[in-house]
Amino acid sequence: MDNRVAVVGAGYAGMAAAVTLAARGVPVTVFEAGPVAGGRARRVVSQGTELDNGQHVLIGAYTELARLMRLVGVAADAVLRVPLEIRYFSGFSLRGLRLPYPFGLLGGLLLARGVPFAERVGAVRFVAAMRRKKFRLKEDLPVESLLETHNQAGTIGHYFWRPLCVSALNTPADQASAQAFLTVLRDALLGAPQASDLLLPRVDLSKLFPEPAVRYVREHGGQVRLSETVRDLDALKKDFRCVIVAVGPHQLKTLLPRLGAEFTYQPIYTCYLQYEPSTHLPFPMVGLSEGLVQWVFDRGALTGEKGRLACVISAQGDHQQLSLDEVAAACHAELARVLPGLPAPQWSRVIAEKRATISCVPGVGKPSLRPDARLFLAGDYLDEEYPPTLEAAVRSGVRAANLCADVM
Repeated sequence: MDNRVAVVGAGYAGMAAAVTLAARGVPVTVFEAGPVAGGRARRVVSQGTELDNGQHVLIGAYTELARLMRLVGVAADAVLRVPLEIRYFSGFSLRGLRLPYPFGLLGGLLLARGVPFAERVGAVRFVAAMRRKKFRLKEDLPVESLLETHNQAGTIGHYFWRPLCVSALNTPADQASAQAFLTVLRDALLGAPQASDLLLPRVDLSKLFPEPAVRYVREHGGQVRLSETVRDLDALKKDFRCVIVAVGPHQLKTLLPRLGAEFTYQPIYTCYLQYEPSTHLPFPMVGLSEGLVQWVFDRGALTGEKGRLACVISAQGDHQQLSLDEVAAACHAELARVLPGLPAPQWSRVIAEKRATISCVPGVGKPSLRPDARLFLAGDYLDEEYPPTLEAAVRSGVRAANLCADVM
């Protein structure tokens, strides 16, 4: 055994750990069971077509992910940076103003369309009240209870707060942790300049970070072994000084049954609909408010896939009782109601990540980041503050790598 470190899992957390170790000159070997790096945010092939297994949106507050993307050589134009703008096909629109903190969001709320003026003023008061509390609650509670307490459950809740909650926490507002929600509000909407910007990927999710990270690790003397499954951590520890386990939380029971980690999970369904190449949206990301679909993305505007729309349905809901064909039909029907004259799609694919994230609820227990002296955990579900996002995954990987390197 030498000073090599093994990383199990080549998702965003695992590759963040591997890149951090490689940058510190630590020999690292990554083991990934799948053929493609990226974990639960990766490129897949469905019936001969390359697709993402989800439609992720980054924000300017994802500073650690942005730093690592620069480190491994991801081009700046790999994402489309858009100042905060939330559009629906009808009923609501909000655009953050380029003003010093915190007036950008507050001004945007006051000028939002489709919401009664009294509710807009109430939203500003709500944000001001949370700011006075430094976005900390004495006791966590569901987001819906927080909204009701501050009279934010009306139109502004329907178009802004609840969709923001589901998008960031992937958990329905009546279950989601209000403290995690306020952390997002603090950093993303009321943080540093451009923290609230939307960063829409223009490449597939594997190319966005994991695959450039694989190249970086290999160029710095490390190894990345794809399609190689690890089943015995004790055997791995015989050959490596430390092991970082960066697998999905549902896989911990197999690798580390003694942890006893118990979670509930939330799905994300992504429905791709291929229309005539001339089909497009008025904005790269547009909201729907009355059916299953929460957001629809124009892949033509983002990735050059002309006529391809991606509908996203986050968190649990009625769609889970439908077949995938029924989900696709429902998505098309909802789009046809807001895009008059929309023809039938040429084809459709629905990708259902049934355990996309853990349920981000009050009081969820987190396992130890260091189960023993030579074993470390990384993953989006481990952050004490952040909900399970790509940023949380990357932060956890960096943290695990630094802890590991510091004890070697």
